[in-house]
Amino acid sequence: MVERRKAARPRKTAARKSSRTTRAKKSSPRRWSQRVTQESDALDLERGVFKQTSAKKIAASLKRSAEHSSRRKAGAYRSALSMLTFYINRAGKTLPKTQRARLERAKVELKHQFGKE
Repeated sequence: MVERRKAARPRKTAARKSSRTTRAKKSSPRRWSQRVTQESDALDLERGVFKQTSAKKIAASLKRSAEHSSRRKAGAYRSALSMLTFYINRAGKTLPKTQRARLERAKVELKHQFGKE
């Protein structure tokens, strides 16, 4: 009796699967945060800026990018700090503690470099 019920149902799953895959290719909802850090209107970041080993180097790179950007909507300090905070927040729990600590130190260093003490 169960087998007869399965055979009687119309098969719509194939059509749904194909529409899902085409929809996913068009809108590309995955990795939107990566796209933001790469194509942001605020800053043109150097490649691997958040992977650097020194908080001072990270802050200097962010400062340089923010000051040279002509598309940012806020001040250079605010743009640099918001991009750093965005990266930390989006990484969430997957960010290793050592790297999180380094990025938090980069926030303080960025403050010093812009003279916002």
